[in-house]
This record gives sequence, structure tokens and C-alpha cells, in this order.
Amino acid sequence: MPVFVNTMSIEMKILIIRFSSIGDLTQALSIPSFIKSYVPQAEIHFVTRKDLSSIVENHPSVHKIWTLDRKEGFSGLIKLISILRKENFTHVYDAHNNLRSFFIRTFVSSKKTLVRPMMRLKRFLLIKFQINLFEKPFSGQRDLIKPLEKWGMKFNLPPAPQLFLSRDIKKAAPDIKNYIVLVPSAAYELKRWPIEYWDELIKKNDEKKFVILAGPTDNFTAILNNNDNVVNYSGKTDLLESAAIIENAAVVITNDTGLLHFSEQLGKPTIALMGPAPFGFPSRPSTLILEKNLKCRPCSKHGQGPCVNPSYQECLRSISVDEVSVQLKNILATIR
Repeated sequence: MPVFVNTMSIEMKILIIRFSSIGDLTQALSIPSFIKSYVPQAEIHFVTRKDLSSIVENHPSVHKIWTLDRKEGFSGLIKLISILRKENFTHVYDAHNNLRSFFIRTFVSSKKTLVRPMMRLKRFLLIKFQINLFEKPFSGQRDLIKPLEKWGMKFNLPPAPQLFLSRDIKKAAPDIKNYIVLVPSAAYELKRWPIEYWDELIKKNDEKKFVILAGPTDNFTAILNNNDNVVNYSGKTDLLESAAIIENAAVVITNDTGLLHFSEQLGKPTIALMGPAPFGFPSRPSTLILEKNLKCRPCSKHGQGPCVNPSYQECLRSISVDEVSVQLKNILATIR
């Protein structure tokens, strides 16, 4: 049963806790907007990691951002808790559910505390035995928002955009018409569509312009520089600059990584190449998911491996360049 009915008559000062990762934090950006749709006058505060706090900046539903600096360790956590205790929150939603968030929700007093369930047994059964008891299709945003039904807020995904960029940041987008963003990187190698496939995709679509986004250590993308229709921004942009480049793109093609959720939360037409990991799936109809139904999927929680298929990385290698190219052309045909 809902804990309140007439939400408009209740003053709410809410603390949302989500430290990381880039993808999960980006998906969590829908939470403040969702709460505001039920309680427009709610004052919403957000706790996240200091090095990722720029992702939450400019969110119109967030009153204040609090940050935790990992370099300060446990003493930094205690200092943050002592400050938050003075804020007199009425509600705390722990959307992370780890040891640090446990300390915050425990020692920051509030009338109502809500914790996002980790569903560890379901995760164990899925990864170890491929027994899937999760709600289908997978949806990271649904799993972050649906626990709020205990506060009387029925699940509904707020419309994109839910990643908000300043005017200055938007200037980072290149002055190229109708370019396509490619994201060949991912945290783990097993989650990466093979780099030779990206190269072949670019060559097969030589009349199109491609912009590459990847991290500073992703030197493997250098092979793509041999194509005249490529601008490679690997290691040259921060998080928000990458978001600005994505926002101005015609289409985004990406591995299962944080920038996939940037594109999703910006509402961009996206092709997501999903491989070994089970929990990074996007939630919006603007994203087309390409995946192969293999018995060995998923093989690990985050896609770190090891690969257990006799044909190495079969889950991604079996997504052909032709398949991606056809879907790209279909999407471009609908937006022109």
C-alpha cells in the first residue's frame, strides 16, 4: 500500500544516493524528474561521486548536489554524513545500496528511507545457471525508479532528455552535418565489438561522416584514423563534452558502456551492441538493441569475463557489420 496518497499536500525534502558508475548514474538522472512529476514542490538533493558530479549538473529537478571524494576515504564519508545530518531530510532513497550508501542512509535521519534492492539471488541464478527471474525486458531505469512505488509513485519513465547540458558545453559539438557517433570502447575488452568490425563499418559507409568517442587509454581506435571520413576524439573530451557531441549526432552506435546511456538519456537514435553483461540494457524506444541469444549469456556481472564460449566473444562477433549497416541506413531513412 502507498505510504501517502495526497502527495501534493506533503512537504518533501529528499536525498537520492547514487555514486557510480557512469552508466548507472546517468540512468539515475530520471529519478528526480520522476519524483517531481508526483510532488512538484519537492526539494531534491543528490549525492554522487565528486569525479562524476558533472553528469548531474544543470538538472532542473535537483536542488543541490553533494559529492564524495574517493581520495578522502572514510574520513571524507564521515564529514559528508555530518553535513547531511543537518539538512533534515524527510525522505532518503538509497539508489546505490553499497557500504558507503549504507552509512549515509543509516546516520542521516529521515522519516522514510527506501533502499533499491540488489536482487543478489536472481543475479547469481542468472549468471551461474542462466536462470532468468528478472522482469523482461531488462531495464536499468525501471529498476532504479520502480522501488519508489513504495512511496505511492507508480512507475512511469520520464521523457528524454534527462541529461541536461549547459550552453557552453554544447559548443564542444563539431561543426559537421549529420555525423554518426561511434563508441568502440567499453570498460572490458569482452564488451567491445571487434575494432576491425568498426573499421569495416566505416569503409562500407564511406559517404557518411563518423565521429569516434573513446577514453585516453583506448589507443586501439587509432586504426580508424586511416579513413578519410573519420574524426577521432579518443582521449580529447571529458564526459560532458562527449555528451554534447552525442547530442548533436544524427545516430549513435555504441558498445555497452556509459556513453550508451548518455545517448539514451538525450533521446538520440541509437544502436546498442550488447554482449556478455546482463544489466546495462537501455530503456527507451529510441535505442535499438542488437544481441544474440546464446546459452552462455550472460557470463559475468559486468562483462569482465572470462569468455566461456568455445568461439571467443561469439556474443559480439556474431553481430555482423552488414546487420549494423542495414539498421543504420534504416534509422537514417526515418529521420531525414
